[in-house]
Amino acid sequence: MRKELLIVAKERQAPAAKETLLLIERLLQFALQRNLLEEMDLYAARNALLDQFHFTEPYDGVVPEERLESAVPVLEPLLDYGFSIGLIPDDTTTYRDLLDARIMGLLLPRPSEANAAFVRKAQTEGLQAATDSFYNLNIDSNYIRMDRIRKNQYWLHETEFGKLEITINLSKPEKDPKEIALLKTMPQAKYPQCLLCAENVGYAGRPDHPARQNLRVLPLTLQEEQWYFQYSPYVYYNEHSIIFKGAHEPMVISHSSFARLLDFVEQFPHYFIGSNADLPIVGGSILSHDHFQGGRHVFPMEAAGTEASFVDPQLPGVRFGIVNWPMSVVRVNGPSKSDVQQAACRLLDEWRSYSDASVAVLAFTEQADGTLTPHNTITPIARLRDNGEYEVDLVLRNNRTSDEHPDGIFHPHQHLHHIKKENIGLIEVMGLAVLPGRLKDELEQIADYLTGVSSAGADELKDAAHPLHKHADWLLSLIERFGTAASAEQAKVIIEAETGGKFLQVLKDAGVYKRTPAGTAAFERFLASIGLQKA
Repeated sequence: MRKELLIVAKERQAPAAKETLLLIERLLQFALQRNLLEEMDLYAARNALLDQFHFTEPYDGVVPEERLESAVPVLEPLLDYGFSIGLIPDDTTTYRDLLDARIMGLLLPRPSEANAAFVRKAQTEGLQAATDSFYNLNIDSNYIRMDRIRKNQYWLHETEFGKLEITINLSKPEKDPKEIALLKTMPQAKYPQCLLCAENVGYAGRPDHPARQNLRVLPLTLQEEQWYFQYSPYVYYNEHSIIFKGAHEPMVISHSSFARLLDFVEQFPHYFIGSNADLPIVGGSILSHDHFQGGRHVFPMEAAGTEASFVDPQLPGVRFGIVNWPMSVVRVNGPSKSDVQQAACRLLDEWRSYSDASVAVLAFTEQADGTLTPHNTITPIARLRDNGEYEVDLVLRNNRTSDEHPDGIFHPHQHLHHIKKENIGLIEVMGLAVLPGRLKDELEQIADYLTGVSSAGADELKDAAHPLHKHADWLLSLIERFGTAASAEQAKVIIEAETGGKFLQVLKDAGVYKRTPAGTAAFERFLASIGLQKA
């Protein structure tokens, strides 16, 4: 096996020793240009890299002046060389990423220095300049994998609710079969406790846990508690950030959640912040560690207006509105932070225990032992508007299942699973579809049927052995509607529009109150039941 891997390295033309020494100098030059290093750090960083690659002397030639857009063109051949000399056991993406983070970690300021630089920048140039600089540091250190993120497919889909954003996620590399087999044999590790714990900073990683030597976080205080701010390594939108609690505690949506959200937007007024719900099916992928997601992006839901307005006699300075959106969203606005927080808390408390069997909303299910399983929760999003008003969007969620919909009544229904089966979390709720990477090839193959390049009968398409069998009904309906003589460009437009339409239906399925007269009446009944009056 080792021999075969070395042959692969030769085919990739691992650089020679002298060329590798030049690559080290080019990487150092990049780090200086991007302010990852100060001039005084240069000798120490060079010596650390020399030691990493088992050299005792640096390059002795002239280093050409250049300005690289990213470290990747230099890193890739360095990783080839690292494999060729045994720094990693296999030339797989996972092991290359472990070495990548180790190399870039040698070029970064210590965590305390990165935080001090952020504070200085915020004091002298403003908070937005500070987050810009910190975001760029995360990109330049290759912690944010822009080379992979750029592979994601993206388009807009026009709807009655505005333009939905559709992405096919191609950035996270798939494990190869050898890695999958290896992971099955590895003992269960307990450190770090999860991907969101602060002890990930500087961690060397292992095949089942990413390396984080190039991760830097910023300390935050929210509601007098220790929290941290970092960016996501696979950003789904501009400045996609994660705000996580210092203590490893489960996610929960509570009164304190709203207070923390509003604290954050006061400190970072140019960012939104939101949370996944805290129940399975309607929640996010990591419910074991309390965290939020934020960033600097205007989502379609934020741009949507309200279609019905309400007031609360007890909180005259607060406005409530039903958002014109396929999911069930109450928007709360007001100049008083405490009043907006109080309104959000009241809505949460009332929704937790609210039932309306006429629209399949049941707050609890009683188990055989008499215990109650809760079903109602909220996906909250907070912003600070330019006019100084606080704004909180409260998306009503319910995670009940039924015999007809075993994956969730308010979840993508089974006929949509060929496009999207995963949980509808915070990002999708706001109108940005994160669709699975498998769709890239599958949609291209479907397009071939619309152009006549491929053909098959209904029985063949529905056979489980056919690569498009999960799309068979959809594909046959597309052929019936659009024929098989489209140009390649026409087929692409059709596929994107039809996929966008599927995502719109996903959001409608996830909406607790449907976009029907009965659904609207039920939504308004809930608001009236908690004392809100139509404006």
